[in-house]
Amino acid sequence: MTDRFVVSSTPLSGVKSIRRNRVGDARGWLERLFCRDDLAFAGWIWDIAQINRTLTLRKDTVRGMHFQTAPYEEAKLITCLKGKVFDVAVDLRPSSPTYRHWHGEILSDANDTTLLIPPGFAHGFQALSDNVEMLYFHSAPYAAACEGGVRADDPALAIRWPREIAEMSDRDRSFPLLDDLDEDSGQ
Repeated sequence: MTDRFVVSSTPLSGVKSIRRNRVGDARGWLERLFCRDDLAFAGWIWDIAQINRTLTLRKDTVRGMHFQTAPYEEAKLITCLKGKVFDVAVDLRPSSPTYRHWHGEILSDANDTTLLIPPGFAHGFQALSDNVEMLYFHSAPYAAACEGGVRADDPALAIRWPREIAEMSDRDRSFPLLDDLDEDSGQ
């Protein structure tokens, strides 16, 4: 823990919930989103290769579950700048004791929480409000040849989305089920 960040473990090894502490006065506030030295305490050991910002227009939309394979496996820091989401990480590391388990957490513009997701996980979220803005810090650049995903509605994962899924991209719907992904990779 630092004075800027309070770090909590989650049920998934390596995935951390990070509460950002705001500093303010009569003029307003300052909130640090990233500090390499402070976040090393939480387990962030990577350089930042890419930063993305997304807008999801309608609540109940699901994005995910996305990952990248070697040599572009990536760690992510996920923050909700506007609105509210149910953010999910799925452990895809076959040697992990939490392999095929998921963890979900509410991120919002009101709770000042960031999720740290190390390499070897799929990530996705469900918008719980309209006009959600998300900010992603990535440890590797996007590489289309290394892009992968699993279905967010996979019965084997049984992710308990808070609301019925109203919208998902054709690309995300076309991802394989986890059992099919395991067969394809020989795991």
